[in-house]
Amino acid sequence: MDQTAEPHRARRGRKPGEHAAPASVQVLDRALNMLAIVSSRDGALLTDIAEAAGMAPSTTHRLLTSLASHGMVAADPETGQWTIGVKAFEIGNGFLRQRKLGAISRPFLTALMQESGETANLAIEDGGDVVFVSQIESHAPMRAFFRPGRRGPMHASGIGKAILAARPDCEVRSLLGHRKLERFTEKTLDTQPALHADLEAIRARGWSLDDEEHTVGMRCIAAPIFNEYGEAIAGLSVSGPAVRLPYERIGELAPKVREAADALTIASGGRRPEGTGQEIS
Repeated sequence: MDQTAEPHRARRGRKPGEHAAPASVQVLDRALNMLAIVSSRDGALLTDIAEAAGMAPSTTHRLLTSLASHGMVAADPETGQWTIGVKAFEIGNGFLRQRKLGAISRPFLTALMQESGETANLAIEDGGDVVFVSQIESHAPMRAFFRPGRRGPMHASGIGKAILAARPDCEVRSLLGHRKLERFTEKTLDTQPALHADLEAIRARGWSLDDEEHTVGMRCIAAPIFNEYGEAIAGLSVSGPAVRLPYERIGELAPKVREAADALTIASGGRRPEGTGQEIS
């Protein structure tokens, strides 16, 4: 009998296409499970964590040591107890800040929608994209809609350009310089010179405009929201059909969008940095 066929006998009963997870994925699963165990307790000994995780103490110690090297957990040298590390706290706090901003923004979005008659949006920047986190829809039959969690390109987004304009050119180049600026419509700013020229105009007036740059027939007016360090972390906007947002109406609504974004900045404990237009306090 062919000796190479023998090992396959041990795998009888597997479903077609069924494969074991790569070792790296298994390690990640175990580490995340261990992190959850540590976070659920005020302090836990190695043996207790190993028992809860169903792993040998040696394996548990190796994974805990790796997590500790990234600041995710920490060990008390006197008691030997493991607790959540500073890095894990920072990551969790980042979610809380986002959640806080989403909750605080609701009355501002509602007021902006009622005043403009158009859909009001809140989005944050993540990895060079904008991610919509909250929205109050217009009551009009034809209206803009962005599902929470939807990602979009910064160069073809009112909020994306508002955030970019509030950042220095070097940071903009670092964020988008290596990317191909996708062309969505004839009005998309799909070259770096065109985009940077528009960002300069946005900086001068304090608000941005998506003039049918992502979707034909849709316009969006946006302004940035700043954190306590004066960093643009999000943006507020109103969006709707171009027929309801002609240029003369954009001139009327833009200051209101800017005022709403500034008010939300203050309400969330942020501040507008110097050199970005009229200061707020």
